[in-house]
Amino acid sequence: MIRDVTKFDTSQIADIYNYYILNTVITFETEPLSENEIQKRINNITTNYPWIVYEDKNEILGYAYASQWNSRCAYKSTIETTIYLKNNLKGKGIGTTLYQELINRVKKMKIHAIIGGVALPNKASIALHEKLGYTKVAQFKEVGYKFNKWIDVGYWELINN
Repeated sequence: MIRDVTKFDTSQIADIYNYYILNTVITFETEPLSENEIQKRINNITTNYPWIVYEDKNEILGYAYASQWNSRCAYKSTIETTIYLKNNLKGKGIGTTLYQELINRVKKMKIHAIIGGVALPNKASIALHEKLGYTKVAQFKEVGYKFNKWIDVGYWELINN
């Protein structure tokens, strides 16, 4: 079931996200986040944008949210979308279902441009974005440095007509 995030989800969300912080270059954060920090981020984001979770039998299998792209006023109709799944759940369709629901919610908010940033390489994330209609619009070379290597970042965009 897909539902809005609640304060009771922070522990499981922290577990999901901290796996990626500690083991991958998918996020450029390098230190695990506390439940308090996750709750602060949820509170900040849900003031204006959706944050949803995919739950099955009281277990959070993934989460997705929209956030501000840039603080300048002219960007007010552009947002960035983010999704994370439990590491062992890739390829089961949960990401597609969850991300599509997020996109559907965002499209109802008078959002014009939806941006997805992807640390490269990441075949699964690229496939998900392109499956849902995003088009690659940019790639920045060696803009992140984690685990003793330089990482490129690509950006995919979906225009809401």
